[in-house]
Amino acid sequence: MSTKTKVTIHDIAEKLNITASTVSRALNDNPRISDATKKAVLKTAKQLNYQPNNIAAALRHGKSYIIGVIVPTADRFFFASVVRGIEEIANNLNYKVIICQSYDNYEKEVQTIEALLNARVDGIIASIGKNTENFDHFKKVQSKGIPLVLFDRTTDELEVSQVMIDDYLGSYKTVEHLIQQGCRRIAHFTSPKKVSVFKERLRGYTDALRDYEIPYDEQLVIKSDLQLEDGRESMKKLLKLKQMPDAVFSASDYAAMGAMQVLKERDIQIPEQVALAGFSNEPFTSFTDPPLTTVDQRSIKMGNITAELFFEHFKAGEKGIVSQKTVLKPELIVRKSTLRK
Repeated sequence: MSTKTKVTIHDIAEKLNITASTVSRALNDNPRISDATKKAVLKTAKQLNYQPNNIAAALRHGKSYIIGVIVPTADRFFFASVVRGIEEIANNLNYKVIICQSYDNYEKEVQTIEALLNARVDGIIASIGKNTENFDHFKKVQSKGIPLVLFDRTTDELEVSQVMIDDYLGSYKTVEHLIQQGCRRIAHFTSPKKVSVFKERLRGYTDALRDYEIPYDEQLVIKSDLQLEDGRESMKKLLKLKQMPDAVFSASDYAAMGAMQVLKERDIQIPEQVALAGFSNEPFTSFTDPPLTTVDQRSIKMGNITAELFFEHFKAGEKGIVSQKTVLKPELIVRKSTLRK
């Protein structure tokens, strides 16, 4: 088995009997190099399976044309759509995106930041993991003068530009809608984690109850990781109460789906006996039976704006720009799971 190291421009130069600098210029489409030489260099590079050293190029030019994007998980429609929105802007500017997943794991998030810095990315766009309470790894990015923009899950502990939807308003409008449909005993599925989006959704829930003079009942607020199985278990807890709720508003569509499964298994009518609403407008919500009322987070728009903000920071360089907080207005998507009237 061959033990030859990675092919370099010097290998191409030796094969063609030209200088390494000529090879470099040809690979970068320098107008001073003839078309014949460029063609020969590209052909030889392909034959030798030459792979450019992006880190070395970044050191030479001061740019890698790569952005690191960190999401808690890439298999959620919301995060995938935000990434799509980011790529729409980045690709038009000839930038590539590296997508990394933290899996809501703090240590993984720290390691990912370190790997992206070592890869010489031009900047980082991130949504903070549920379990992150120490932000030193993000402060390290800032200390190196590398642009950092946060989206969706953000924190006020970092002086950075942020893009989010108005989670409070989305939650308030959902609970208000349930009240207008005649619901008075409204449960809420939330997260125990100190993540801004869930705190704001809980605040919207409690404020809507207060404004409509409905007493807050802590038994009706169930904390979990908001996955499908969590929704199932949370619904089972609510059904054990002396008086079951007449509505459930979940801070996650997945937990709402779990609740729906349990209600259907027990022949509890939706929405006649229990109205049900979620949050995020995942694709499956329009196909459930009945279709699920939810809140659309305008994910592609969020990705577009996040990328635009990033490039504003990047172009400003050392001059910098004042950190901006962009809050998008959510849209309540009303479907049959809550329509009693």
